[in-house]
Amino acid sequence: MFYNLLNFPDQSSSKILNLEIILEDYKPDLFMVCELNNQTGADAILNSLQFINPDYESAVFVTNSSDDTIGDQNYLQNFIYFDSRKFILVSQTQIQTIFRDFNHYTFKLNTTDQISNPIIIHFIVCHLKSSQDIPNPDLRFQMVEDLTNYLDGFPSSDYFILGGDLNIYTNSELAFIELTDATNNITFTDPANRVGNWHNNTAYLDVFTQSTRLTDALGGAGGGFDDRFDFILTSENVLTNPDIFYVTSSYQVFGNNGNTNCYNQEINSNSCNGVDFGITIRNALYNISDHLPVTLELQTNETLSTSNFNMTPTFSISGSNIVKDKLLIQLNTTAFKSDFIFVYNILGQKIESYKVQNLTLLQLNVSNLSNGIYYLIASNFNLNPLKFIKAN
Repeated sequence: MFYNLLNFPDQSSSKILNLEIILEDYKPDLFMVCELNNQTGADAILNSLQFINPDYESAVFVTNSSDDTIGDQNYLQNFIYFDSRKFILVSQTQIQTIFRDFNHYTFKLNTTDQISNPIIIHFIVCHLKSSQDIPNPDLRFQMVEDLTNYLDGFPSSDYFILGGDLNIYTNSELAFIELTDATNNITFTDPANRVGNWHNNTAYLDVFTQSTRLTDALGGAGGGFDDRFDFILTSENVLTNPDIFYVTSSYQVFGNNGNTNCYNQEINSNSCNGVDFGITIRNALYNISDHLPVTLELQTNETLSTSNFNMTPTFSISGSNIVKDKLLIQLNTTAFKSDFIFVYNILGQKIESYKVQNLTLLQLNVSNLSNGIYYLIASNFNLNPLKFIKAN
């Protein structure tokens, strides 16, 4: 997943809570972000990820090192998080440009034969200069040229993934032409195969990522849903090589239902309804950023060196953890030793208590709770809490 977080964690203290809804739903193995302002924001996201899965780790947070003489953009950083059961971080590098860094992270897949047959994959996270106004398209091109020159130093057989807010309006823009130039040492391609004149063109609405809002009062851009600015591109060999490859048709803009009525509307409006993303997800996306995240799936034919346990959890949520009236809890009655299950809000206040009966499936009535994030805690406190989201 790649996501422009819009000046995270600034603007609103609720952004991390809304981001948790997205991360709980998608659970990315690798999470690339831009517009991350500081170490505090980086740590907050890592803490949220580790609540979902304690095996999440991050790279080392660094600030922009590029010489920015155009405007003060040094507070907008790129970063990456990853599931350490599947990826091993080998190195990280900053690629300087005239404006902002490209951040290069080299990973090794955590495979069973990683010593004799290591599979290395490179991730580039970026944020190109915005705006159609001159000279900004040329500045984007100059930034990409710096990346192209840097990539000349790598074997052409290496695997690369680029996630970024490219701020481009059409495939005829020089920055996109440079990224996809077949004569480059590393040639990027659009795995979605949706290349064209994206701006204000509803034929490409399924890959639109901005703006989620009509107003700019929340920060970022307004104007509604009419542009494809955010991309995940792959090197050409990722489409064909069995070591690590793109899963066909897995490219998706998270939160975009592909509803043409959504054109120039807000992402949480009825015009943007659809089967893939309900109102809870779209409300959270609206509140986080003017951009939508982009996702795709990668697959390898190698065996990952991860432990597989078939243990039945002591207690777990049955079905979705986003509920309206009733929450189903699956209990392993031979291992669960608590008499009560407590509900706490995000402030650490106990809201409800439920008496545990000798049942394998416990149904909790949560209809009286206000919308928000809650935690289930067993009364003996020896079990990890469970998180659920109440949403009407």
